Amino acid sequence: MGKGAVAIFLGSSMVQRSNDTDFPFRQESDFWYLTGFDHPGAVALLRTDGGPEYTLYVEPRDPATEIWTGYRPGVDGAVRDHAADEAHPRSDFLRHLADLVGKVDRIHHVLGRNATIDACITGAIEDLRRRSRQGTEAPTAILDPRAILHELRLFKSPEELDIMRRAAAISADAHTAAARLAHPGTYEYELQAILEYTFRRRGARGPAYTTIVGGGSNATVLHYVANDSKLTDESLVLIDAGCELEGYASDVTRTYPVGGRFTGTGRALYEVVLSAQLAALDQCRPGHTLVQVHEAAVRRLAEGLVDLELLSGDVEEIVSREEHKAYCMHNTSHWLGLDSHDVGAYRREGSPRPLEPGMVFTVEPGLYISESTAQAGSRFRGIGVRIEDDVVVTEDGHENLNAALPKTPDELEALVSER
Repeated sequence: MGKGAVAIFLGSSMVQRSNDTDFPFRQESDFWYLTGFDHPGAVALLRTDGGPEYTLYVEPRDPATEIWTGYRPGVDGAVRDHAADEAHPRSDFLRHLADLVGKVDRIHHVLGRNATIDACITGAIEDLRRRSRQGTEAPTAILDPRAILHELRLFKSPEELDIMRRAAAISADAHTAAARLAHPGTYEYELQAILEYTFRRRGARGPAYTTIVGGGSNATVLHYVANDSKLTDESLVLIDAGCELEGYASDVTRTYPVGGRFTGTGRALYEVVLSAQLAALDQCRPGHTLVQVHEAAVRRLAEGLVDLELLSGDVEEIVSREEHKAYCMHNTSHWLGLDSHDVGAYRREGSPRPLEPGMVFTVEPGLYISESTAQAGSRFRGIGVRIEDDVVVTEDGHENLNAALPKTPDELEALVSER
């Protein structure tokens, strides 16, 4: 931030679900990263102007309200338990902010999220400018703090990686339990139920994103979440499910043979995707880029699609013309951390940024042949396959956080067949 600056970070508030019920509270990720304060309605100030470096504004203790909604740390708890240099009631924030604006040179604040706070800042700055002939000085800039903060979040510390390893282990247990239920006649929501039960039983908060359990042609819908169909024999079921542990997301996909046996077409398509994922994983090392990871996967997918006669022609031309996108519509990777699609720039100075130790991302190629894909033969229609692992870049390569979860066809057949 440099000297003479203040940064403002807004925590999440409760969000109404229906009538008099709210969604479960989940703290805003930037706020959680900086503060670890897991209560609604809070604001954090970070200062380099000589005042207290870290101030929290929080909802005060209220015994009557706490009977209904539970404990609040209040002002004293914000200092005692959350390491704030000082704390104040949330209701004091705007008044303090208006005074603070005239004492700093730069304000780090995300505009557009809270109109009241935006108006307080811009109004105070304009008032200072009008009084410049009286010797007052207004801040010279309002800067987006995410330019700094999201670079910090992109590189995971050893403590963060430990949480993500534990999250991956929980997700592996959940997938294992769900795979053993992947039999004809079982409903998708039954698999969802045991996934999310395992998340909670093992101490995670719950799913990091809406659980996807897509059997048969439902697997060709990339973000299918209805999860209400019955699994049928000789089909596949795609499960994209990961837990959230201490704020950090696990993001794992496996595609299982319903009943414990891959059919000929299902196995052939699965082996193409697995080959693409292994090729992509081989590119996950320092100095390479996510573009190279994606290109390795795409080339292997294109080769497989030609072998299966789903595409024809020269592989290089197929890739350059993006013909593979008829069957694979998404990129191979995204950052992972406090958000399942985590923050951090993908490019630097107009070019893909090189991978560095501490970065965490997914590797998730897939093929999706919907029932309406006219150019595909009928034997392939209605099949979707995705395989997703989470990897950490290390000094000499990468660590696969999901290495313990099986993914070869023989391993998956054995896993589903377990009772």
